[in-house]
Amino acid sequence: QVQLVESGGGSVQPGGSLRLSCAASGRGFSSRAMGWFRQAPGKEREIVAAMSSRGVNTSYADSVRGRFTISKDYAKNTVYLQMNSLKPEDTAVYYCAARRSDGIMAVREEDYRYWGQGTQVTVSS
Repeated sequence: QVQLVESGGGSVQPGGSLRLSCAASGRGFSSRAMGWFRQAPGKEREIVAAMSSRGVNTSYADSVRGRFTISKDYAKNTVYLQMNSLKPEDTAVYYCAARRSDGIMAVREEDYRYWGQGTQVTVSS
């Protein structure tokens, strides 16, 4: 069993930065591909960033590419999402997700087995 706990959300002005963290418990962290998703009010959940288990492959939504960075700290069993140059349209609940036991990067919700509870990010002046 894997548990994911996100932190680091909050309110920030446009142009600001936040770093989200996702602490994973349970076995197999190093062998799982990870992803960050987000869901804005009235919209479907969408992929933001994804990473293969060893970090060799990454993928970003067009809307965040160049501004967001996904990374993994194996010693801390933690995945991060560094968000820079934030825009009001980045406002959403952000979710961390882990694949069942597959290290291959994935961008579809149905490819992920474990989910965190979500953390709110609000970008507003």
